[in-house]
Amino acid sequence: MNPESYSPKHFRWSFSEGIASISLNIPERKNPLTFESYAELRDTFRDLVYTKEVKVVIFTSNGGNFSSGGDVHDIIGPLVKMEMIELLEFTRMTGDLVKAIRACPQPVIAAVEGISVGAGAIIPMSCDLRIATADSKTAFLFNKVGLAGCDMGACAILPRIIGQGRASELLFLGRTMSGTEGEKWGYFNELVAAEDLQETALKYAKKIAAGPTFANGITKNQLNYEWNMSLDQAIEAEAQAQAICMQTKDFERAYHAFVSKEKPVFKGD
Repeated sequence: MNPESYSPKHFRWSFSEGIASISLNIPERKNPLTFESYAELRDTFRDLVYTKEVKVVIFTSNGGNFSSGGDVHDIIGPLVKMEMIELLEFTRMTGDLVKAIRACPQPVIAAVEGISVGAGAIIPMSCDLRIATADSKTAFLFNKVGLAGCDMGACAILPRIIGQGRASELLFLGRTMSGTEGEKWGYFNELVAAEDLQETALKYAKKIAAGPTFANGITKNQLNYEWNMSLDQAIEAEAQAQAICMQTKDFERAYHAFVSKEKPVFKGD
């Protein structure tokens, strides 16, 4: 992927100074997901593994909303008519989007405004950092449409962010979590006014992009893998990871900058 010339068909993409910005692009319908946008997003995040020019990704809102989830007419209607094999192909494909977001080495920041529900809540949940407006509305409303709350990794990831009891409440009741409540529970890192949302996300992204890119990728990798490790395994894995980072030129640059009482300029190698 060439991030400067990349032109996806089913969502918006921009790239500048190491920062990629993504948003769904059906604002008149609160940015629903379609079969096509699911697949193209999955493939894009998979390609980011090999796109070193991109250091950070911002997945942002568009037209005052993040996403209304799976489109009722383009997705829900056809699903009702599918057989089990086709349904499993779909649910595995949507899960692959979450896997791709978690597997790419770039930190992903969600900037959430307005509606963020269903699969449109799963995407921010899958990101590394979340910034929102106080009046944003997040709902994992799968049980409202007769489905289980265990969709696209929700039962694995959400409890790790806000705790088992609070995750259970949202998944069993399908109720809406306000931005204020989300910040209180630790789901959102920060709440800002709508007019400051993009700038705040960009501020976070610039700070991360200016950091040691390779080491940040290692941090994300360990945050993922240590979910399934014992404490002893995690400490050993971190010992190995840190030893690898100590071989980077960025580590050496930081040392020389400290000795010279200067700010280090990281280059990701």
